[in-house]
Amino acid sequence: MKYGYARVSTAGQDLEAQIQELKNVGCEKIYSEHFTGTKTDRPQFNELLNILNPGDTLTVTKLDRFARSATQGSELVKELIDKGIAVHILNIGYMDNTPASKLVRNIFFAFAEFERDMIVERTQEGKAIAKQKEGFTEGRPKKYTKVQLNHAMDLLETNSYKRVESMTGISKSTLQREKRKRTVD
Repeated sequence: MKYGYARVSTAGQDLEAQIQELKNVGCEKIYSEHFTGTKTDRPQFNELLNILNPGDTLTVTKLDRFARSATQGSELVKELIDKGIAVHILNIGYMDNTPASKLVRNIFFAFAEFERDMIVERTQEGKAIAKQKEGFTEGRPKKYTKVQLNHAMDLLETNSYKRVESMTGISKSTLQREKRKRTVD
């Protein structure tokens, strides 16, 4: 049987394009998920690995959908090939145990890992520059101002969470979190 695996790291990436590519090359069953490639414990991928049998083919659109680390990717491809499972990476080709295939596989996985490391490095450099700017705060920007939260906390003294939520538009969970934060301070 020919299985496909599609993965994207973020909601903004196009999972459907990968799925369509896999269908176009004849994948009979496709597993897909939104999960970072840096994690090895991907639920759909693990499920797929558990059902593969000798003679099956595992197809992915690109090498980095499979694994980020050269070592991890190379070992996984080797394990699958040793079990009699073909690995087809659409932008590279079929993987087998020939010396040429091993060389190509290792080179491509090394580049995938290098690319990931470069992304991490650029992200860290960007954060370091941002931290030098006045008023920098790490994390998600605050949705509500201090004035809005103070007003909501004042309203909570005489109103229920539900009522304050409808009056201010601030969710009950945000109100509770703010109240706990103020109780601790």
